[in-house]
Amino acid sequence: MTTLLLVRHGLIAATGRTLSGWTPGLHLDERGMRQARALRDRLARVPLAALVASPLERCVETASILGEGRDLEVQPDERIGEVRYGDWTGRDLKALAKEPLWRVIQVHPSAAEFPHGEPLRAVQSRAVDAVRDWNARLGADATWALCSHGDVIKALLADALGMHLDLFQRIQVDPCSLSVVRYTQLRPSVVRINDNGGGVDDLLPQKRQRRRSPDAVVGGGAGGAG
Repeated sequence: MTTLLLVRHGLIAATGRTLSGWTPGLHLDERGMRQARALRDRLARVPLAALVASPLERCVETASILGEGRDLEVQPDERIGEVRYGDWTGRDLKALAKEPLWRVIQVHPSAAEFPHGEPLRAVQSRAVDAVRDWNARLGADATWALCSHGDVIKALLADALGMHLDLFQRIQVDPCSLSVVRYTQLRPSVVRINDNGGGVDDLLPQKRQRRRSPDAVVGGGAGGAG
């Protein structure tokens, strides 16, 4: 199975204040760098086949810190970039909360389309396509990390959970939190969501057990019966 580590970028000065969107030039602040370093240290023993990031600076910087000490380059992918908020980009969140569209985003997000921006359903579609593409490229035994944005990660988790997009606001994804999904041919399995400090032993590669022959199984069972 392919294991995907979903990481939201670390804190920036505008986090929780404005809707940053695709505004260029927004970098991790000192808090965000500390968060990324702490996650880097937690994941140090986990082998990674790739580090993929939204092309925005805050994600590339977070991924770059996670990659310190590894022979990996951060690979930008626009398909996991932030929601294109259009005319809402850069606006104060308190002011946006008074807009009629805000309630639609909270209650019926699959119907929400940002003015001169994109629909949330399109964001989920492009992000899921990106994950499936990278899974196929990297193979069934790979563990890889994707650094993106809160709404994008929530949309990916909703897809992995088999939830309608209209329920994705029930998922919380904090800055620099870790969520993990394992993908098989039949279905994804969500291992953790919004983890801010748990152990990572379960993410280390597991040794494959050799299959014993039917005769060995029968013999072993008979010999141990009594």
